[in-house]
Amino acid sequence: MAKRLLVAYGLWVLGGPLGLHHIYLGRDSHALLWMLTLGGFGGGWLWDFWHLPGWVAAANGTGVPGDRGRTVPALSPLRLAGQVMVGIYFGLVAALGLPWVPALLAQPLAVGLGVQLVSSVGDQTTEAPGILAAAFLASLLFQGRVLAVLPTSLAASIAAQRHRRYKPRGMPRPRLAARLYHLGLACLAFAAPLACRGVFGAVGVLGTLSALLRAATELLLLPLRASWLLAEVLGFAGGSPAREHGASFEPSSRSERQQRAYEVLGLPAGSSAEDVHRSYRELVKVWHPDHNRHRAEEAERRFIELQEAYEELAGPRRAAAG
Repeated sequence: MAKRLLVAYGLWVLGGPLGLHHIYLGRDSHALLWMLTLGGFGGGWLWDFWHLPGWVAAANGTGVPGDRGRTVPALSPLRLAGQVMVGIYFGLVAALGLPWVPALLAQPLAVGLGVQLVSSVGDQTTEAPGILAAAFLASLLFQGRVLAVLPTSLAASIAAQRHRRYKPRGMPRPRLAARLYHLGLACLAFAAPLACRGVFGAVGVLGTLSALLRAATELLLLPLRASWLLAEVLGFAGGSPAREHGASFEPSSRSERQQRAYEVLGLPAGSSAEDVHRSYRELVKVWHPDHNRHRAEEAERRFIELQEAYEELAGPRRAAAG
């Protein structure tokens, strides 16, 4: 069936950040990338506006990329930058969602999959084993620290560029139902750690549904959380000088202490006792020193802060209840 430019633009407007126009045009790798990054962190979705006519022509078989006569695709700085950025993003998501998995395993695997996904966008692809080998080697050199996502993603992206090639032409395209099924499985695998973390703390059917809703919300906020984590790692955001030296927070007044405690637990001021307990339980699992041996000093500091924040908010409530 011929693809219509008007339909493609309509899907771009209605569901562009989720890659609906890419699904319509048969660009499943691009669609999955947009689903997991909310339209390339917003900028990629806007960039698509100018490329839609060419993609519609290519989907209809009337447009052929100009450099297809080359044996190897031309080096694209934009694709390289996207590989590095998405590799870093996937690595940080692994750190946020899989704190119980050894960083030397989770981080390079996530980075490699992110770089591979960007490499498969459009009419190009690359060799996954070379990407994963470069990612694991770079991560091993930096001992799996969170900061290792930068060199790991760069090494994996360079390996992807070295082995870039065109996808073979004339391959039969799966039916729409099969394509949507595969895209759904990929999104589920990406969101599963967040969902499991919420479900484990849920009680009953309503609690499970609430946990799944929180997991979906966390998935939508992942680009922001990953960016904030990267800024903290690089020293551009995060704690005050007192926190950097491991000092406990001791604001002058009671209201300031409580406000600081809510911030440590990632909650708005005035949150219920149930929310305080739930957030404390989840964050303690993330920052427990036994699960963060690669960043033991930071984990110990965060763990102590969480305990102090919980005591600040839960202590008076327990006393009032008693």
